[in-house]
Amino acid sequence: MEVIDGNRIASEIVAELKAEVSGIKGRKPCIALVRVGDDPASVSYVKKKGQIAAEIGIESRVLLPPVTIPQGELEGLVESLNDDDGVDGILVQSPLPDGLDERAVFGRIAPEKDVDGFSPINLGKLVQEDSTGFAACTPAGIMELLARSAVKLEGRHVVVLGRSLIVGKPAGLLAVQKRAGANATVTLCHSKTENLASITRQADVLIAAIGRAEFVTADMVKPGAVVIDVGINRVADPSRKAGYRLVGDVHFASVSPLVSKITPVPGGVGPMTVAMLMKNTVKAFRLRAAGTKGAR
Repeated sequence: MEVIDGNRIASEIVAELKAEVSGIKGRKPCIALVRVGDDPASVSYVKKKGQIAAEIGIESRVLLPPVTIPQGELEGLVESLNDDDGVDGILVQSPLPDGLDERAVFGRIAPEKDVDGFSPINLGKLVQEDSTGFAACTPAGIMELLARSAVKLEGRHVVVLGRSLIVGKPAGLLAVQKRAGANATVTLCHSKTENLASITRQADVLIAAIGRAEFVTADMVKPGAVVIDVGINRVADPSRKAGYRLVGDVHFASVSPLVSKITPVPGGVGPMTVAMLMKNTVKAFRLRAAGTKGAR
């Protein structure tokens, strides 16, 4: 059994991007990071994204509107970033505070700057296999993890457990694409799927993104399968200083002895998400420099 080291693979991508950006003459790629309010997790995530951008040589602009910002003003801020030729990518940190319509805000981001890959245009391009679009960062990171871990998808059965627009649906769409590194047969499952374990046991590659702590147990996994655990869940643990520990959607202790490869939590998929955000930002810079823009 091999534990897939997401930290190592993410570091490889960051190093590749650093080399690429160092060769860019003149203005460097720029990402705008919009964080509304002071949610501790959001503060941590945005800080980490800024640090990785700086390591690569990408400029990051952190915008901190107050938690009281009205919907219209936040959408106006996004529009101003759309119109700023010095900004290549825009990320609005999720979740937004109560009272703000997250989907409406994401929908305001120009597709050519939507490096998170959540706009309707980019989701449509993903379905159409249009390479000028941007795939959501976590699913794109999963595909990179698999490719760089020598996991062949072509002709194999990928089961995705979870149907969110952030992970589940785009992960399935990426795996089924007609291209090298994909060409899988994909089954998309969720919490209402009947006889769920009988389906997950068919998976050559199981992607668990259901958002339930240690939901996937040994009886749900085929021996020799590859398991990608997307979940990040807090469970109470009085023995820890923080009072909790992080676990995935997979019960690692019981599942790992059965499988050929598995991602840990933390240190698996998580680091890949930030790395792919930066990769999308450099791609956005390249596309805009070439005059290739998504439809508005």
